[in-house]
Amino acid sequence: MLERQAAWLRQYPNVRILVAGNADERGTREYNLALGARRAAAVRDYLVSLGIAANRAETVSYGKERPLDPRTNEEAWSVNRNGHTQIVSGAVS
Repeated sequence: MLERQAAWLRQYPNVRILVAGNADERGTREYNLALGARRAAAVRDYLVSLGIAANRAETVSYGKERPLDPRTNEEAWSVNRNGHTQIVSGAVS
């Protein structure tokens, strides 16, 4: 997935992204914010290793505050441990 994102970003060099790191509901707020930050940084660093300029990718950690799956079970926890990207600026034509 990240290799495809990097290929797409290379096609659109003016696009900037936000990489958000997330965690499941287990653990303290502080722990999950730190974990989300590490996940977001890992995604950004990998994109940079694939040739994307570091200044094109900002990071943020949402910890456990923005779950994709609100359930409380192993399947939901697995879904909620992620790093995802979104476009924040730049022209795509």
